[in-house]
Amino acid sequence: MVTIMEKTDRSGYILKEDENIGSVKIADDVVAMIASLAATEVDGVSAMYGNISNEIMSKVGMKKLTKGVKVDVLNSVVTVDLSITLEYGFNIPTTSKKVQEKVKSAIENMTGLEVADVNIRIANVNMSSNQ
Repeated sequence: MVTIMEKTDRSGYILKEDENIGSVKIADDVVAMIASLAATEVDGVSAMYGNISNEIMSKVGMKKLTKGVKVDVLNSVVTVDLSITLEYGFNIPTTSKKVQEKVKSAIENMTGLEVADVNIRIANVNMSSNQ
């Protein structure tokens, strides 16, 4: 269980579990990457807006993975803003809810931080797979 969290600078946070062992530093980009990967695992999400699809994600750098994601952490509470591209034909409210649940769960399970909000902006619809 995370007991103390403090901001180190504009790009990361320190989680302290046991001062006798040391600390764990989590960069903002890592939280953003977790959110991006979790969102794109949901059926109906084509990609993060301005990003590439899951098939070639492993071949690019971290900056490409976090495009379309904004993360704010304040007092151990995370707010995530996502811009996503949906596949044509998927129900927007249902898919958005699944994305919110998946992103919240992934961040909380992997970092120990609390997620207050996952805000979604549908920025594009991918029509190419249905033509």
